[in-house]
Amino acid sequence: MTRALLLDTAVLGRLTHPRPSDEIRDWLARLREAGVAVMVPEIADYELRRELLREGLADSLARLDRLGVFLRYVPLTTRAMRLAAEFWARARAIGRPTAPNQTLDGDVILAAQAAVVADEADEAIIATDNVGHLSLFADARRWTDIGPEGT
Repeated sequence: MTRALLLDTAVLGRLTHPRPSDEIRDWLARLREAGVAVMVPEIADYELRRELLREGLADSLARLDRLGVFLRYVPLTTRAMRLAAEFWARARAIGRPTAPNQTLDGDVILAAQAAVVADEADEAIIATDNVGHLSLFADARRWTDIGPEGT
């Protein structure tokens, strides 16, 4: 069974922190040792990178760059962006928008990237601190609830 785990922006931020906690470093190591395909979605990289650049956090930027090489990087695709547009419209149709209308809405883009990855894997989960918005369209779980043996 192929397990794919996409990291959201907050989890990436924890991993690129100047002093990441032992908890998150050990969590990532256990997942990788178990053969879980841990992935950096391009939309999460973008959301984190823009803040690190704005704040001038060069060391954290370097750690983010290393994670993008060390883990599988999931680029944005036309398919994912078209699916994200469908998710965005559907969320509004059911009265559950995940962001204001004028914003890009990274949550629906991340959910769409997860859906595209799910076509290639047996299981695709978004590791997050924000299950609410993401779970409308994807399997999203708190990162602390995800272990190498499953959830």
